[in-house]
Amino acid sequence: MAKLILDTFREGYGVDQIRKTMTVGELIGFLSDFDEDTPVYLGFDNRYTYGGITEGRFEMDYGEEDDE
Repeated sequence: MAKLILDTFREGYGVDQIRKTMTVGELIGFLSDFDEDTPVYLGFDNRYTYGGITEGRFEMDYGEEDDE
């Protein structure tokens, strides 16, 4: 079975240091090209280590009022 691996790396110490990231809509659009049973993994350290994605690992961060 095919696997989808998202290669990850550190880009900064805060979200304000990240230049570009996908929106939820862009991510949904990208993932819609894959079979819904395709497992998704995170690849770290040039795929030396791996992680999974689970619902419980997501957290909303509403930030400070002046973040906008």
